[in-house]
Amino acid sequence: MLFFIDTANLAQIKEAHDMGVLDGVTTNPSLMAKEGIKGKDNVLKHYVDICNIVNADVSAEVIATDYEGIVREGEELAELHTNIVVKVPMIKDGVKALKYFSERGIRTNCTLVFSAGQALLAAKAGATYVSPFLGRLDDISSDGMQLIRDIRLIYDNYAYETLILAASIRHPMHIIDCAKIGADVVTTPLNVITDLLKHPLTDIGLAKFLADHNK
Repeated sequence: MLFFIDTANLAQIKEAHDMGVLDGVTTNPSLMAKEGIKGKDNVLKHYVDICNIVNADVSAEVIATDYEGIVREGEELAELHTNIVVKVPMIKDGVKALKYFSERGIRTNCTLVFSAGQALLAAKAGATYVSPFLGRLDDISSDGMQLIRDIRLIYDNYAYETLILAASIRHPMHIIDCAKIGADVVTTPLNVITDLLKHPLTDIGLAKFLADHNK
């Protein structure tokens, strides 16, 4: 399973990279705003700054919702750096743009996916990644993990090459459950990744080892 970090914070990206477990980065307009990145030029520069830290896929999201606008913005993003993956919303014009990008060798991440049908359309259009938002489904008392299972089954049935990128991860068990099901990627805040390190028996065992050493 690949680990992506879902942030625009350069310090957190570097920390995850230095841990040796980081395989990529996802961002969105909300995460950019959270870091105070404003204005088109600053946003584009920030994407390049991220790519200079991580030699791996970096999802950069288009703002447009019409076909021509998505294509125009996506091509501009793709030209920024070879690591850029164009993040496209799951809407009709977005699916059309996925096909356009796929035919031209531009990698894509279809975002805001909440159903198996949406994931099927994204795969048929040639998306590189599909991002089901399992945590947001859990938030409305729906089973986000079941969506991952359904997509995995469909993609395996027809040998689709689109990678399942589980998004909206809330806690470490989301990561473990996704790994059991066979999601290809999880994208998560840094704290959820570091929470995987924690276990009380590890702390107790280490404390005993150190205490015995000091004797």
